[in-house]
Amino acid sequence: MIRASPGMQDKTVSGSPQKPKLTYSDAGVDRVAAGEAKKRIRAIVRSTFTENVVGDIGSFGGGFRLTGGGSNALLVASADGVGTKVKIAVMADDYEGVGYDIVAHCADDILAQGAVPLFFLDYIALGKMEESVVESILRGLATACRDVGAALIGGETAEMPDIYQPGEFDLAGFIVGESIGDGLLDGSAIRAGDHLLGLASNGLHTNGYSLVRKIVFEHQGLEVDDLVDDWGCTVGQELLRPHRAYVAALRTPITKGEIHGLAHITGGGLHENVPRMLPEDCGAVIDPEAWSVPKVFRSLQAWGGIPEDEMWRTFNMGVGMVVAVPMERSRELLKELSSAGDEAFLVGAVVKGDGLRLEPGFTAPE
Repeated sequence: MIRASPGMQDKTVSGSPQKPKLTYSDAGVDRVAAGEAKKRIRAIVRSTFTENVVGDIGSFGGGFRLTGGGSNALLVASADGVGTKVKIAVMADDYEGVGYDIVAHCADDILAQGAVPLFFLDYIALGKMEESVVESILRGLATACRDVGAALIGGETAEMPDIYQPGEFDLAGFIVGESIGDGLLDGSAIRAGDHLLGLASNGLHTNGYSLVRKIVFEHQGLEVDDLVDDWGCTVGQELLRPHRAYVAALRTPITKGEIHGLAHITGGGLHENVPRMLPEDCGAVIDPEAWSVPKVFRSLQAWGGIPEDEMWRTFNMGVGMVVAVPMERSRELLKELSSAGDEAFLVGAVVKGDGLRLEPGFTAPE
């Protein structure tokens, strides 16, 4: 049952699909074209590399070794955006959360390379300058920066009336951090037999929102103030839950060298992001029943008739970070994370081969 906002009639939404096999491409996002574009620019990007560059394109963050003045620090940088989640922020007139989102997302990207934040810069583009909107976004940015230990040292706010309509805006961020482990966390230490731990997400985070909006607002006709009984909150509250930052949870084990690899589960879900941390001779098997998938994902699947495989290739499905650790260390790390209040699960293992396979009931070897 959907309880409408005051003055509106309650809406009953059945669990049966409203449209069969709705996919991300139906929402206007072409993942195949995006992949091809990345392939075409690789040589162009690599042509700029100097001897200080560490790693390659396609990682969660780019590494750069400082060598001047006797320094040997390894910096890791990343840039990202919040995507069309900003349109829901406009609908709900609630902007602070997306400010938090962009910092948390970028911080998690460089964390996946074994770095913690040093500083952050933001970029806000608007159709018309609205001081209260900018202030609210910056308030969220600042809160997240304090949480992850980053200094917000600058940014750009651009009024672009010919690009954005009044009330519209876009948000991007740029982060630089420093490696806290033994070099770049590039997955080279991962071995077959390593256990895979999953850290719980806080919902949708910042990915899949073009499809989410199509399902929720276009197909279901919901409003941001409608209360969804299954979620225990309004549409806006659920869809604007902030992206979780994992810096505090993982800083210590990274520093101690206890983690072999990290995958930030963003666009492409587990299928695209877990293989990004694996060496060429390794694959992964994950048990999709090792944790409870949050209700928001199953609601979206039912309302949009999304195939199961498409769900796992689009959304994080309740896991925001996957951690590869030595088998003999995994149980103890799980206890430490739980004791610190972080919800984590043993979700699978690294195996010989390549890619990712979802196998219900899979038990990681002890």
